[in-house]
Amino acid sequence: MPLKNNVILITGAGGGLGGTAALTLAKQGAHIILLDKNIAKLEAVYDAIVAAGAPEPIMYPFDLAGASENDYQELADRVDEKYGALQGLLHSAVEFASFTPMALVSTKDWGHTLNVNLNAPFLLTRVLLPLLQKSGHASVVFTSDSSARTAPAYAGAYGVSKIALEGLAKILAEELEAANKIRVNTLIPGPVNSPLRKRAYPAEDKSRLPAMESLAGAYLYLFGAQSVGVTGQAVDARTFHL
Repeated sequence: MPLKNNVILITGAGGGLGGTAALTLAKQGAHIILLDKNIAKLEAVYDAIVAAGAPEPIMYPFDLAGASENDYQELADRVDEKYGALQGLLHSAVEFASFTPMALVSTKDWGHTLNVNLNAPFLLTRVLLPLLQKSGHASVVFTSDSSARTAPAYAGAYGVSKIALEGLAKILAEELEAANKIRVNTLIPGPVNSPLRKRAYPAEDKSRLPAMESLAGAYLYLFGAQSVGVTGQAVDARTFHL
């Protein structure tokens, strides 16, 4: 159990990549804090973790887009009260509506997408930094997109948010590197058979895509001892090998 006694908070943990990561890390002994706004989906992941004989996780219903700064601070305070420190933070929640020309992106959709994909990771990381700093080694992982750096047409607010998120991760990694306690990296999952992929490419033959479980090795590396000292990197799951 290489992650025994590690406490890892995962956003978007009610399914998709977040749920896959939660089950993967829990099976290695981690205590998972499941964060998602969908309670039914949280319960399904919770049940899967318990059924696997892993440590019982904590469910924390939370709306990233609608939460206030006080809500974020209350979350940090409750984690502090229960665990006293945090060894991992995975930003896996994502908002994507559709591919849209910039000229047609509504102000509401722009704001909502950036709230979930960029502002929430910033706010959550900021309030949890003191808890991460209490650990001997801690890992923060942001989830990007393989197309982010190419900035394709019609990527809209989603594309902008992922480009900015990679920038946020790099800046944070630079700021924290000297202390050598918190490593900050970005995971690029690549095309996998996920709910997000189904929404983005409904006509695609999903049977030809890797399963979400194919990312298990990348998650274990990013939150395990092998990545201690590795920071400011983008780990591309398509080319990743332990």
